[in-house]
Amino acid sequence: MSAFLERYGPVALVTGASSGIGWAFAEELATRGFDLVLAARRTDRLEQLAAKLEAAHGTATQLCESDLSKPDAPAALLAATAGKDIGLVISNAGFNIRGYFETTDAVEMAEMLTVNCHAPMQLAHGFLPRLKARGKGGIVFTSSVEGFIGCPFSTAYSATKALVIGLGEGLFGELAGSGVDVLTLCPGATESEATAKYAEKYAAVPNMQPAREVAQLTLDNITNGPVFVPNAHYKAQFEQLTAMPRAQAVVAMASALKATL
Repeated sequence: MSAFLERYGPVALVTGASSGIGWAFAEELATRGFDLVLAARRTDRLEQLAAKLEAAHGTATQLCESDLSKPDAPAALLAATAGKDIGLVISNAGFNIRGYFETTDAVEMAEMLTVNCHAPMQLAHGFLPRLKARGKGGIVFTSSVEGFIGCPFSTAYSATKALVIGLGEGLFGELAGSGVDVLTLCPGATESEATAKYAEKYAAVPNMQPAREVAQLTLDNITNGPVFVPNAHYKAQFEQLTAMPRAQAVVAMASALKATL
């Protein structure tokens, strides 16, 4: 058994596993010998993924149909996994909304807040006692580089991702020395269905990173928290932006992004 599997296994939970980074996390964890609990709304996609992982790696999977836009969904996931020795929680489910803030659908914005903020907070609250009782394990939150600064034309989304960064950093401090690692992943543009839809609707997305690379680098850096940015281009870009006077930075971003809408 590898040291990684010994510390974070034998089972990992991945939310938002039906596509993108979540799917890539599942594939990468399967190669590392984990059994998996896969959660998403689209169970047909989960079934495809489970069959693929079983054939390639002999991975045992539990599939959970989970719509994290429903406030009680995290509690249902906690109940469904009560008998599992989960050592790694990948809180990855999320989505974004682009465009002028005042044109954003209010119901969709509320759902985004529930998925992006309520769900990771409640999952962490429920799983941390289990992880601390084990004395080892980890939690990975998927945020975004857009959580580092208020991003015009994805204003609500960047606000939700700022909460995730704050959640992860606070828990990183609280859990120091406990044996439970906390890492907040802040990807830049990543190959996914969502990115493809954005490119189709607005403009081509530069410097995209393969989702599998994001997953692999994140797991390799799980002890190097509290925050990890896997894309060197976006890491440099947002370090530059956040070093600028904030008014100058957000106005410059608005000017550049407005041309893509």
